Amino acid sequence: MALNLDGIIGDSPALTQVFKVLGKVAPTDSTVLVTGESGTGKELLVRALHANSSRRGKAFVPINCGAIPKELLESELFGHEKGAFTHAIRTRQGRFELADGGTIFLDEIGEMDLSLQVKILRALQEKEIERVGGTSVKKVDVRVVAATNRELEDEVRAGRFREDLFYRLNVIPLHLPPLRERGNDVLLLAEHFLKGHCSSKGRKPLVLSDKAKEMFLTYSWPGNVRELENFMERLSILCDTDEILPEDLPEKIFLDIGEKPLKRVEETVPMRPAGFEWPTLKDMNDEGFKLKEFLEAIEGRLLAEAMEGAEGVKNKAAELVGIKRTTLIEKLKKRGLL
Repeated sequence: MALNLDGIIGDSPALTQVFKVLGKVAPTDSTVLVTGESGTGKELLVRALHANSSRRGKAFVPINCGAIPKELLESELFGHEKGAFTHAIRTRQGRFELADGGTIFLDEIGEMDLSLQVKILRALQEKEIERVGGTSVKKVDVRVVAATNRELEDEVRAGRFREDLFYRLNVIPLHLPPLRERGNDVLLLAEHFLKGHCSSKGRKPLVLSDKAKEMFLTYSWPGNVRELENFMERLSILCDTDEILPEDLPEKIFLDIGEKPLKRVEETVPMRPAGFEWPTLKDMNDEGFKLKEFLEAIEGRLLAEAMEGAEGVKNKAAELVGIKRTTLIEKLKKRGLL
């Protein structure tokens, strides 16, 4: 039976090995620990694990253990009874109860406080939980899958992670390789992201030149798939031609691969009057945009240019375009530039 790998792109030997293990473990109820660097797509892999399990018709409930304050995480995981703490105005189910019969995904498990790790261990071993402020236990039938970008064995040795919980989670280890180890997958992903972003912005599809492809395959991609996707969106906004050339790539790629940065040679164009020149209706029509799309494209280009000019410092970028930092963040999130 073919695996359902919806959303996962790649056919490199490293990824094929991951799929082989996935195919074996998905039909079981064994606990799985997914490891890998930040931005490699661990949640997509976990969703594929659920989609290929006997629990696929039930809930898939993710929770990022590093994104929720530790004083609130216990309530998020196990729920609480009315009056359990100041703002507990009603009884509330936790993620374990919501995932009953399905899969719960504990992302960034390495960020979890030691005191809460004990309760996770009990939930794994006894298949039961207790709400905050509750006096009775509840049985839950959930498959637990955890993920981390930390080396949990190092965390155990440092006393920041319980050894018994580590071994209980690490029944089936599943390591997602970084993008730099996935060979031609880089180009498959780059072309997929480019196609999607160009389509959403209403512009003609971009293609990678042979030299740009070579550089993509050589670059180390420290931010992995997440960095690649964000970079492809930036190119879909800033690239002036239909082909991405080395001159369009940022200096850090050249430095990483040990080459000298290039400057794009501007084409000779008729002289225009000095000073600011407003975009014209012809400019909009030549790009195939409607008014809203045209304005959004202009705004997106200015935001990306401001972020690059400010070297990623949001306060400085906000000043460059004359808006509040919160407004800038909202606009960047809307475009997936964060």
